[in-house]
Amino acid sequence: MRDSTTTQNKRDGDPGSGADAHDVRDLTQGDVSRHMLRLSGFMMISMISFTIASLVETLYIGWVGTNQLAAISFTFPVVFTLQGVSMGLGIGASSVVARVIGTGDRSRVRRLVTHGLILGTGISVLLAIAASYALADIFTLLGAKGEVLEHILLYMRVWLIGMPVFTMTFVGTTLMRATGDAKTPGYLSALGSILHMALAPPCIFGWGPIPAMGLEGAAVSFVVARQLAFFLFIYCIAVRDRLLLFSLTGFGASCRDILHVGLPAMASNMIMPVSMSILTRLLAGHGVFVVAGFGVASRIESLLVMVIWAVGMSIAPLVGQNWGASQYERVRLAMKIGNTFVLVWGAFAYLTFVVIGRWLVSLLNNDPEVVEMAYQYLLIAPIGVGFMGIMNIATNSFNALGKPMPPLILSVLQMIVVNIPLILLGNYLWGYRGVYAGSVVTTVLLSVVAWWWILRTIEQGRLSTATEG
Repeated sequence: MRDSTTTQNKRDGDPGSGADAHDVRDLTQGDVSRHMLRLSGFMMISMISFTIASLVETLYIGWVGTNQLAAISFTFPVVFTLQGVSMGLGIGASSVVARVIGTGDRSRVRRLVTHGLILGTGISVLLAIAASYALADIFTLLGAKGEVLEHILLYMRVWLIGMPVFTMTFVGTTLMRATGDAKTPGYLSALGSILHMALAPPCIFGWGPIPAMGLEGAAVSFVVARQLAFFLFIYCIAVRDRLLLFSLTGFGASCRDILHVGLPAMASNMIMPVSMSILTRLLAGHGVFVVAGFGVASRIESLLVMVIWAVGMSIAPLVGQNWGASQYERVRLAMKIGNTFVLVWGAFAYLTFVVIGRWLVSLLNNDPEVVEMAYQYLLIAPIGVGFMGIMNIATNSFNALGKPMPPLILSVLQMIVVNIPLILLGNYLWGYRGVYAGSVVTTVLLSVVAWWWILRTIEQGRLSTATEG
C-alpha cells in the first residue's frame, strides 16, 4: 500500500522542471547501475574540475616560491574544517530531502531546500567572522611562523570573505543531487573551476591594471570565480526548478530534521581536520620541504581520490530515496556496485603513482627536494585509497538512511582513537614515512568495521519492515 501511494504522490506536485524530469529524477525505479553511472559521472565532473583547479593553483603558487607553497599546505586543515560545516549541512539536508522524495511529499521538499539554504548561509557567516579573529593563533599552533605565517594570513583573510557563498552553493547543489538532478551541479562546479583557473594568473602574477598579489591573489581568484558561478546557481534553483519558497513556515521543524543528521556529519567532518592538523604539525618538525612535498603530493593524490569521493557522495541520493521507499535490495545492490568500483580504482591509483609519481610532481614543482618528499608520500599513502572508498560509501549511506551516529563514531575511531596513536608511533619509529603508514593502517582497519556495520543496519531495516508488514 505504501509503495502505490508513494508512486502516485511522485506523479503529483513534483518540484522539478517538467513532467519528463519526474521520471529521470526518480531513483527508486530503473536500473541501479545506470543511476550510479549518471550520478557518479556528473559528480566526478564536479569534483575533478575542482581538484584540477586546485592543482593548477598549486602550480602557480609553486612558481611564486617554496614558502608560499608551504603556506598553502598549512591552510588545508583549517579550510577543510570550515568546508566540513558546508558538507555537514549539505549531507543533513540532502538526507532528509532524498528520503522525503522516496515517500512522495513534494511540498515538504521545497520547504527543506529553502530552509536548508538559509540555515547553511547563516552558520557560515558566523563561522567566517569568528575564524577571522583567531587566524594567527590557529596557524601558530599548527607550527607556521615567520614569512610563511604572513602568507597564510593574507590568503585566509580573503578566503573567508567567500566562505558564505561557497557554503550556500555547496549545500544547494547537494540538494539538487538529492532530487536526482546530477547534471546541473556538475556543470556549475566545472564552470566555477574554469573561472578560477582563468582568473588565477592575473591575480597572482599581475596583468595590466591588476597588481601582482602572490598567494593572496590565489584567494581572490577563488572567491571571485565562485561568486560568479553562484549567480547561475541561484537562477537554476529558484527560477528553473522552482525549489525555493518565500516563507519561513516550519523553519524550526526543518532545522531540527536537517541538524539531526547535519550536526553529527559536521562533527565527523571536523574531526578529520583535527587529525590532519596533528599530521601537519608532525610533518612540520621534519622541515619545510616535507610540508611542501606533502602539499603537492596530496593535491595530486586528490585528483584520483576525488573519483572515490564522487562515488560515495553520489550513492547517498540513491540510497536515501530507495530506503524511503523500502527498496532494500536496491540499496544493497548500489553499495555492492560502489564497493567493487572503489577497490578496483584504488589499485589503479596506487600503481599510477608508483610508476609516474615523480613525473606528476615535477609538473607542479621541479625543486628536487620537494619532488623527492612528495614521491615518498605517493609511495605510501595511496595504498589506502580503495579502503577509503569503502568507508566513504558506508558513511554516506548511513547519513542517507537518517542514521548519523555510526559515521560520527567511525570518524572518532578513525581520526582520533586509532589514527593519532598510530601516526605518533610511526613518526617515532620511521619519521614522516611512518606518519603516512600509520594513516594507511587506520583506514584499512576501519573500512572493514564500516562495511560490516552498514550491511547489518540494512538487514535490520529490511527485517523491521517485513515484521510490520
